[in-house]
Amino acid sequence: MVIIPYIKPEVIQEAKRVDLLTYLQSCEPQELIQVSGGTYCTREHDSLRISNGRWCWFSRGIGGRSALDYLIKVRGIPFTDAVAHIVGKTAAIPSVFMPKSVKQEPKKLLLPKANGNASQVITYLVKRRGIDRELVDYCISTGRIYESFPHHNAVFVGRDKHGVAKSATLRGIGSDLKSNAKGSDMRYSFSLTANAYNDAVNVFESAIDLLSFATLQKLNGKNPQHSNLLSIAGVFQSRKHLPPALKQYLLDYEHIKKVILRLDNDEPGRCTAEAIMAALSTEYDLADSPPPVGKDYNDTLLSRSSG
Repeated sequence: MVIIPYIKPEVIQEAKRVDLLTYLQSCEPQELIQVSGGTYCTREHDSLRISNGRWCWFSRGIGGRSALDYLIKVRGIPFTDAVAHIVGKTAAIPSVFMPKSVKQEPKKLLLPKANGNASQVITYLVKRRGIDRELVDYCISTGRIYESFPHHNAVFVGRDKHGVAKSATLRGIGSDLKSNAKGSDMRYSFSLTANAYNDAVNVFESAIDLLSFATLQKLNGKNPQHSNLLSIAGVFQSRKHLPPALKQYLLDYEHIKKVILRLDNDEPGRCTAEAIMAALSTEYDLADSPPPVGKDYNDTLLSRSSG
């Protein structure tokens, strides 16, 4: 006999109140792509449009309003799991469509509990992703990376210029999970700051791409600790606004004069690179350096390792 977990009606109603745009902006910003104005699509499904508090997946002829509908109809997540997932991640997040008069409390970062060791994350990053072991050990020893408990996800911590943890991006090592810890301030994303003067910053979509590039630097005889490396945690297409992490980085490190974009070699990555270059064209020296092999810099690293 299959036992169906009981969920209180008020918990279900709480989950139903979370619209899809709010959910993606707060928990999976790397999946959100701005098409125009207030219209968005997802990185995985470019025919899925989000606008005016509703979403529609045109290629499949389905749609809805809530994030719950999306997780069930698009992601195929069982109802009870979807409810628990939404409530657990967005309980304190106000809706994008909440009246502006409602006062929003300052975000408080809730980091996932750390596992006793990081053995599974080390194996994932070093063996499966090809990232340099010394680099991984450095990030773990400095609190930039750790393994969560009990799910054993890789957690990439973003800190402000004073070293205070402000965000955390979770990456499943045995699943497709990509999400942010509740309360994450995505103006501060995973980064490595040069230990010597360097007036350029290298910009990546993900922490794994950043670490892959740093590994390639080591393989080429360069010291990655001499470079400024920043992940913007996904794509952000707007010709009027910069990705929050890049905007904050340039505010915090005023000596930066050059921005090197190393975003993915696909349509969202190329569009984001063009948008950033348009926004910064009059203020900074700019370079667009997509991965030479594959979609991203991890593809480039793995191709070199296999070759």
